[in-house]
Amino acid sequence: MKTAIIIPARHKSSRFPGKPLAKILGKEMILRVLNICAKVINKKNIYVATDDNRIKRRVLENNFQVIMTPKQCKTGTDRVAIASKKINAKIFVNVQGDEPVINYKDIIKIISAKKKFPKSVICGYTKISKQENPKNLNLPKVVISKSKNLIYMSRLPIPGSKNSKPDSKKTFLKQVCIYAFNKNELNSFLKFGKKTYLEKFEDIEILRFFEIGIPIKMVELKKPSIAVDVKSDLKKVELYLKNGKEN
Repeated sequence: MKTAIIIPARHKSSRFPGKPLAKILGKEMILRVLNICAKVINKKNIYVATDDNRIKRRVLENNFQVIMTPKQCKTGTDRVAIASKKINAKIFVNVQGDEPVINYKDIIKIISAKKKFPKSVICGYTKISKQENPKNLNLPKVVISKSKNLIYMSRLPIPGSKNSKPDSKKTFLKQVCIYAFNKNELNSFLKFGKKTYLEKFEDIEILRFFEIGIPIKMVELKKPSIAVDVKSDLKKVELYLKNGKEN
């Protein structure tokens, strides 16, 4: 099944303007993500979906492909859905351009899960580490069923407890932003035309699939991921790489 990887990248981020071109140890973040993806599939099947000519120019200079998309895309997945219309593939993988230390083996795992569960959107998750705070609103937390289907996702620390002193050993799970879809799923997402109630309330785009009735299969990824949400996160990634943990 032909697979394409699409990386949505916009320059005008509310929390971190210019994020895709921010340098990490001298290399732009978007290029780090592209090079990881190139370990998974041929470069000719990897695309950056952007609305910014500065990003386009830097990506093309490094021999990757670009699809220009409208500035008014509601989410990164809307941008991926628009770009997918120009690509002939069966599986579309959305890899976030702000997770520059994703393990390429995790992307392979997501693709394998999509082949096994073709009627479900696939999304990654992992355990929140001891160094991370479950109350951090930048970390979407997930609750899943025994069959690994998504029950709910929230920026709040879920599942919650009515006890005043909840179990301190409780392990929370967080979303890892690697998704896999087919074209019909992306078309349904885009066709809805607006953010759904929970998607808008939580500011978590994957919830749109949840709300329009498309099942989401969660796949556990072993390697910790570091998302760059704000500028201070760059130092965390650089420290991680300096400690020799690069892919």
